[in-house]
Amino acid sequence: MERRKFLTVGAAGLAAPLATPAIAQDIRQWKMVTAWPKNLPGPGVAAQMLADRITTLSGGRIEVKLFASGELVPGNGVFDAVSEGTAELYHAVPAYWGSKSKGILLFGSQPFGLRADEQVGWLAHGGGQALYDEMYGRFGIKPFLCGNSGPQWGGWFRTEINSAEDLKGLKFRTTGLASEMCARIGMASEAMSGPAMFQALQTGALDAGEFIGPWTDSALGYQQVAKNYYWPGVGEPSSAEECGVNAAAFEELPDDLKQVVQLACESLYNAVWTEYTTKHAIALKKLVEEDSVQVRMFPQDVLDTMGAAAKEVIGELRENEDELVRRITESFVAYRDSVGGYMTYADNGQMNARADVFGY
Repeated sequence: MERRKFLTVGAAGLAAPLATPAIAQDIRQWKMVTAWPKNLPGPGVAAQMLADRITTLSGGRIEVKLFASGELVPGNGVFDAVSEGTAELYHAVPAYWGSKSKGILLFGSQPFGLRADEQVGWLAHGGGQALYDEMYGRFGIKPFLCGNSGPQWGGWFRTEINSAEDLKGLKFRTTGLASEMCARIGMASEAMSGPAMFQALQTGALDAGEFIGPWTDSALGYQQVAKNYYWPGVGEPSSAEECGVNAAAFEELPDDLKQVVQLACESLYNAVWTEYTTKHAIALKKLVEEDSVQVRMFPQDVLDTMGAAAKEVIGELRENEDELVRRITESFVAYRDSVGGYMTYADNGQMNARADVFGY
């Protein structure tokens, strides 16, 4: 089995040091815990970029040390670690925190939901960030989006899927609201880490599963244990990556360092998203040409069945007993419908025209 392996500058003058002791002591050493293996292509790389960027932009006044999944806390424990103050910040995705509140799930990805540009647009211009802050504030966390995978894939299947009926009873790895959508059409949804998904596919404990997309997925070796790679990934049309900062630690920062943390996160969103897009394209070509992966489109009745289930999931969120969850959902739906309607003429129109002329 082949798997990819995954300044402090001192100066002294003759008369006096360049930095006074007071300034030298004004250094915060922050721990970042992540949900990923260290330097995993995609999210692991992005997490290290964020840690380095905060350190650099702060001029070393915040020194961020990254702890990968399992080094300080398990990957699924990073939210609690930051909430409780064990670490100052984490890098993960909102899709992992549905047990805290289902309202959280809308900030990361939604079945048949927002694309990467729409997701950040909702937060920046559609009132989403205030709701994001309000929800995470319940847990003592200040949240920021800091990247996006772009469209995820439908998943790796050990056997070919010919109809929605073929999905019933399949043991399938996914997360967030996508897991609820899949459960409603008869799939046995299971949440697990990316490396654990490989082992489960290999042993047959899973029949299928989705993680991210070609670049990250191929690094984890899924092509070795499942050859049918399905699209489109309607369960997660995009998946936002987030940085959660302990709210007390954030509030203790002077205003300029608060802006450093915010801008470090915001400045990575496009950089991370476009790296995924670029490297997914390269990796997919290799998967097909060198690993004999079969790229397959879900049959239309699968998409129709998933769509009906997704409408039920969002409909129930609109009637959730938690008033904040209802407000988050209404805001999401309003933004989706407004921008989605415009995209018919804008981005979607351009892509359809290009496909008519060039085939892609």
